[in-house]
Amino acid sequence: MRPPPPFTIDALLDNRTTRVVVCCGAGGVGKTTTAAALALRAAERGRSVVVLTIDPARRLAQSLGLRELTNNPRPVAPTAEIKAAGGQLHAMMLDMRRTFDEMVQAHASPQRAADIIANPFYQAISSSFSGTQEYMAMEKLGQLVAAGQWDLVVVDTPPSRSALDFLDAPQRLSSFLDGRMIRLLSAPARAGGRGVRRLVGAGFGLFARTISTILGGQMLADASAFVQAFDTMFGGFRERAIATYELLRAPGTAFVVIATPETDAVREAAYFVDRLATESMPLAGLVLNRTHPELADLPAARAETVAEALEQAGPAAGSAPLAAAVLRLHADRVALAGRERRLLARFRRAHPAVAVVTVPALAADVHDLPELHNIGRLLAGEQLAVSRD
Repeated sequence: MRPPPPFTIDALLDNRTTRVVVCCGAGGVGKTTTAAALALRAAERGRSVVVLTIDPARRLAQSLGLRELTNNPRPVAPTAEIKAAGGQLHAMMLDMRRTFDEMVQAHASPQRAADIIANPFYQAISSSFSGTQEYMAMEKLGQLVAAGQWDLVVVDTPPSRSALDFLDAPQRLSSFLDGRMIRLLSAPARAGGRGVRRLVGAGFGLFARTISTILGGQMLADASAFVQAFDTMFGGFRERAIATYELLRAPGTAFVVIATPETDAVREAAYFVDRLATESMPLAGLVLNRTHPELADLPAARAETVAEALEQAGPAAGSAPLAAAVLRLHADRVALAGRERRLLARFRRAHPAVAVVTVPALAADVHDLPELHNIGRLLAGEQLAVSRD
């Protein structure tokens, strides 16, 4: 089997035609930290970068030297490396509701937008409709690219149960806007002539009575008022959904799939890789986080044998118990590294063309810019003199 091509992070970030990097994968695999580290690394190499995160955890803001992240990009204090390279770094965290409000305000008159935003039905779906978070992340991405203020946008995708939610979100919202319930709710407003109103009215009346028993009369009234006010904006939303989807496939966009060396995470990553290929979306490679490489060239069996001998020697051997414990820890580490290698080998056999970079597990979480800088170095394949768990 031919070895896969190298995943050279710096080559990806240095390429000025790379305008968007999308980090995706299962939840809990380090997407947010990886996205922030890639953004910092790019800024250190002279790019003007904004990173969009979906993770509400405060530790990322703290690691970037900010008290909090908001729905608008905030500048990160430049490090010595960023200053030397002439780069810039901004960071923000998606506020799903505010982004939805901004979309409404961009597509409607001030009064119409105010009516929609005040509608209880809108307030419910803008924060709870399936796929809204994923769609709003892509809407914000489109806004950032259109602004033209940064030459690289790095996106941390939502922690979806299914890796497909992120790719399906634009089509899902567009389908919702074209759905039968929406058409029925908006029918009275769309019916122009009296005869048409009578025809629609009969069907709508039956629909209204049925739905009213489920949702309640007030909720139905709110929903109907919302859809009628929203009706003129449908076309704009569909166009934005299509434009968002095309942005993901456009030259200059690169997907980075992130996983940890665990069966479920790698399976999810493989599924995502296959889906990206099906959708003709550009995959840069796989980042395998929190790996456990062997720290010494000592076979596990040999370590176990020596440990057993030291334990049998007892107190007479001085520090034998401590040495034996260290040897057994080493044997466990070798066994863990072996399992991770086999898991990665299975992924590579199934996806031989996918470039992979492995990032070793660190002893502690990332808490500041220097530690985030070190993650960037590891992503780029550099070696660090740090302790690892």
